Amino acid sequence: MKQIVVVIELLVMILLPSRSVAQIIGSNIIVTIAPDHKDWNYKTGEKIVYTVSVFKSGTLVDNARISYEMGPEMYPEVKDSMTLKTGITKITGKMSTPGFYKLKVVAHVGGKDYEAWCAVAVSPEKIKPTAQCPSDFDAFWAKTLEEARWTALEPTMQYLPERSTAEVNTYHVSFQNDRWGRRVYGILNVPAKPGRYPAMLRVPGAGVRPYTGDQWMAKKGVIVLEIGIHGIPVIKEQEYYDNLFSAALAEYWLHGIYNREVNYYKHVITGCVRAIDFIASLADNTDKTGPMALKSVWDGENLAVTGSSQGGFLTLATTALDKRVSCYGAVHAAMCDYEAAFKKVACGWPHYYYNEKTGLPIDNADKRIVEQTRYYDGVNFARRITVPGYFSFGYNDNVVPPTTAYGTYNVAGGDKTLSPYQKTAHFWYQEQWDEWQDYLLKKLKKN
Repeated sequence: MKQIVVVIELLVMILLPSRSVAQIIGSNIIVTIAPDHKDWNYKTGEKIVYTVSVFKSGTLVDNARISYEMGPEMYPEVKDSMTLKTGITKITGKMSTPGFYKLKVVAHVGGKDYEAWCAVAVSPEKIKPTAQCPSDFDAFWAKTLEEARWTALEPTMQYLPERSTAEVNTYHVSFQNDRWGRRVYGILNVPAKPGRYPAMLRVPGAGVRPYTGDQWMAKKGVIVLEIGIHGIPVIKEQEYYDNLFSAALAEYWLHGIYNREVNYYKHVITGCVRAIDFIASLADNTDKTGPMALKSVWDGENLAVTGSSQGGFLTLATTALDKRVSCYGAVHAAMCDYEAAFKKVACGWPHYYYNEKTGLPIDNADKRIVEQTRYYDGVNFARRITVPGYFSFGYNDNVVPPTTAYGTYNVAGGDKTLSPYQKTAHFWYQEQWDEWQDYLLKKLKKN
């Protein structure tokens, strides 16, 4: 009997680990920085007041030692240190040009360092991107897409019963991109009930990973295609992608930047447009049988593109290049305004012309390379957009500087909605995600 009890106790420990295994969550030492304007927005020349606090177990730490730096985003002008007698102090600054002003604080407590930062907007509606646009930008992309379409799609569809439900059918799909043998892979979710539906293309952030698709949006009556960009299947184990990311696809965003014709993002962008070609082609399959047969197809009118970070850039590019897109959502869009670095202004990821070690512009950058990357600057795509769009980003983003995100929003064409979530960095809150999805769903289902 005793042995049976021991076995049962072991099973309980295995099946209910959350009740028996401790977890590390957060830190007991917390540094907070709060600006004195609730909307985190200021005017040029206006005094900015930050309240800095150091807490331990929820109470202020006496004689907390801090070091800090502050100034325009990515280019701090002031570096200093002090001791907070009561664990709290105020630090002030100001900025004379539109942009983002950032305070970074490191508290030194108990031999360890605890970091926090806060960037506020200074006349953000006046931020102007520095990106220059090549005179043949439109001609280059028109020719690029024309040549890509010389290659037939030749789509494939693999039904995934383990990922399907009574409401949504799920497929692993692929189609050719800009040359024979170079394919785009993705997850297609379609409502199980036959009919004509709005559609959405989800484009990915940076990295190499598998994808699961979008069951939630499909249940709401939207056909969703979520694609990868590397020409590899998207349903393998994570180890497969990790190996590629540390070898052949390591720092892929730097591949070919010296020449617009071989830039890695050339076939990535054509792949996004070909994805819309694929969505449009589904209507041709209604009379077929087998894995390519679909009774739920795009309505031919309502189509969204959306993504964050790298996916935000791809959203801007796809929307600008394909007039079938009716709305879009770009969240903390990367790859915008690279050349700002030359003016010591925060520049977009992947910061081609910013020296991460020195915090200064790269000296003697090859002018020819600069000219080539202009064809892949999100600002130049945003300027060509004419349809409604949703923008969101965080003021504390250390990957995609809000200076570039706000500047890109300022020049984007069409009816646009801006909803910053100031405290977020390179992530989003649940409320932000919900608002983003609701915006797209309302635009898509307006009819």
